[in-house]
Amino acid sequence: MDRPAIGTNDVLVRVAACGVCGSDVHGYDGSSGRRVPPIVMGHEAAGVVAEVGVGVDRVQVGDRVTLDSTISCGRCEECRRGRVNLCPHRRVLGVSCGEYRQHGAFAEFVAVPQHILYKLTPGLPFEHAALIEPVSVALHAVSRLHIEPHERAVVVGSGMIGLLVVQALRVAGCNQVIAIDLEASRLELAIALGATATINAKQTDAVRAVMELSGGEGADVAVEVVGNAAGLATAIGCARRGGRVGLVGNLSSEIAFPLQTVVARELTLVGSCASAGEYPRAIELVARGAIRVAPLISAVASLADGPRWFERLYGREAGLLKVILKP
Repeated sequence: MDRPAIGTNDVLVRVAACGVCGSDVHGYDGSSGRRVPPIVMGHEAAGVVAEVGVGVDRVQVGDRVTLDSTISCGRCEECRRGRVNLCPHRRVLGVSCGEYRQHGAFAEFVAVPQHILYKLTPGLPFEHAALIEPVSVALHAVSRLHIEPHERAVVVGSGMIGLLVVQALRVAGCNQVIAIDLEASRLELAIALGATATINAKQTDAVRAVMELSGGEGADVAVEVVGNAAGLATAIGCARRGGRVGLVGNLSSEIAFPLQTVVARELTLVGSCASAGEYPRAIELVARGAIRVAPLISAVASLADGPRWFERLYGREAGLLKVILKP
């Protein structure tokens, strides 16, 4: 690939680290329909400013930065309201579909507009900074649920985002967070990262177990981070009457929906997409260790080794969470 050209308000970033997202792995086999070749994937990135356009005034050459994965227009009604994740003109780094093609950060350089860049706290490792993007996703999801102090929460799915949601819920004030997954190793990590209890849904009825742990009441908040029918049914089943259910997982476009349960128990369902202004908070929380990302990094590898790691991630190798590629 040629070195990307930059426009007046663009910045060329020399990529120091870029995480492999689950959506990249789904793009790897074409199943998502949003990684149409030829495309440079990668959107969880951090690096150093290498060149700036003549109109750039937010950063300068040499600054250590991370970047939002969503390129919003900055002019529409949603952007003016701060809901940049809902910008109707938005593009996503490393994604190509019918509307656009936006090359991403599995490369030595990536060109982005200055308004999606954020300076890093001094001393924050690039490998950790590459995870600011998924941290911001977790923070946004939790912010949408308006957590009250000392509430009880359930997180269905203890993969990368689920483990970050566990930590974000604790930061938000939940004093009890129950993590649910099918893999014992992920549940062990959930405890290490702040979950107060775990449930292996492969071995026990998760909804019944949550009810036992909560004295029959259920959770004030349940967050679904898988994106399939079983995960949704579990999250809804775990919520108390009048509770809130956050929908973050986005694996299946359409799934069966337990309508009567939601209506009869008067549950509030809240969707969450990407992030909307949480980057500064994410950087601060990661820099001071309030949200820990190092335990989530399974491997750091060169860009040249990327295809081998994609194969291992696609094969769902046990124990693998986040792989960071360093161009």
